[in-house]
Amino acid sequence: MKQTRRLSLLAALCCLALPAAAQPAAPAITAGPRAGVSAEALAAGIARMAPHRAAYRLDLGEGRSSGIAAVRGAMVFDVADACEGWATRQRMTMTVTDRDGRDIETVSDYATYEAKDNSSLRFSLTQTTEGAVSQRISGEATLQPDGSGTVRFSEPAGQEETLPAGTLLPMRHTVLAVEAARAGKRILTSPLFDGTSDEGAQDTTTVIPSWVQATGAPRFPLLTGAASGHMRIAFFERGAASGGASQPDYEVGLRYYDNGVADEIVMDFGEFSVTGQALELSPLPGGC
Repeated sequence: MKQTRRLSLLAALCCLALPAAAQPAAPAITAGPRAGVSAEALAAGIARMAPHRAAYRLDLGEGRSSGIAAVRGAMVFDVADACEGWATRQRMTMTVTDRDGRDIETVSDYATYEAKDNSSLRFSLTQTTEGAVSQRISGEATLQPDGSGTVRFSEPAGQEETLPAGTLLPMRHTVLAVEAARAGKRILTSPLFDGTSDEGAQDTTTVIPSWVQATGAPRFPLLTGAASGHMRIAFFERGAASGGASQPDYEVGLRYYDNGVADEIVMDFGEFSVTGQALELSPLPGGC
């Protein structure tokens, strides 16, 4: 189940940094209703998020001791400005080849609608393995101003989960991570719910080692003049990080730009990692 969740996350949305424990002392930001970010900065951060389509090539990063010989695939991620909310869709195809030459293909289609005020998330995920449906998850999360709330699943039917205070939804997490970086913060901690699992929220720690201003001409016009920084997001089972667990369930690294666009991704599953390089970044129409 955890592997399925990992391969569904872009995660997000969504950091080539040292582990948090190895970082020098730096200001930390803990996500509450405003996560230490002023209302003005939060509003500006939301306004800067760029509706876009990003297409990535996926390859094996490090095989380590997993017995995996190769990974190949593609992921397309759309973020559309739907006025009061963000409509996102992630479609991913990945083929994993083991040391004996056997291939396993996984295809996922993940869509969300997230209110810009972090009050609700509608989500749907369908995943197939070797052509057969291996997982379906759908439902809606509703949050109070303090981030607490409830997830009601339509698949699995009738299931409910409680979300703790401070819970962030995926796009709100991206906005706050970028604003934390702009403010010189180095760590963002919060529960995060993205709808890729029926297990509720996970605890996350985002490490931000640096944030640099734009220099030179970027590969894609959408990134012109945008500051950027690598981030690494570690995902923990609820309560595990505070209980002293040293190893996260998995980690996602990204290079985020000021407008919420990522051109590099690293999905680290412990025994192996998968890298994603942007082949296409283009704006999408939308907004009010």
